Amino acid sequence: QVQLVESGGGLVQAGGSLRLSCAASGLTFSQYGMGWFRQAPGKEREFVGGISWSGGSTYVADSVKGRFTISRDNAKTTVYLRMNSLKPEDTAVYYCAARFDPYGVIDLSNPNRYDYWGQGTQVTVSS
Repeated sequence: QVQLVESGGGLVQAGGSLRLSCAASGLTFSQYGMGWFRQAPGKEREFVGGISWSGGSTYVADSVKGRFTISRDNAKTTVYLRMNSLKPEDTAVYYCAARFDPYGVIDLSNPNRYDYWGQGTQVTVSS
């Protein structure tokens, strides 16, 4: 069965950095677009970034542009989210998600388009 397992979350001071990882299994990873989303208490799930199956196309939300970078290693079936210059408003549970998209045409910012989700990892940024 498909599993997406996030790791790398934790408590960090404002201005600090974290790298989240999402290890995928049970699917042909190189045929899936991957996304990162986050959800803060009382708020809707928010798109953070997406990456095409090849890694050739990446997208990040305006709220994190210039601070967050998404990447993937298809040999390791893992997608990463590098987060720099963290702010307290980045505090949330971060989820990775996978969408079958071998042609790289799916809108990866839409959470309703994803096939599989991880369980999430908590990121807390203190001021």
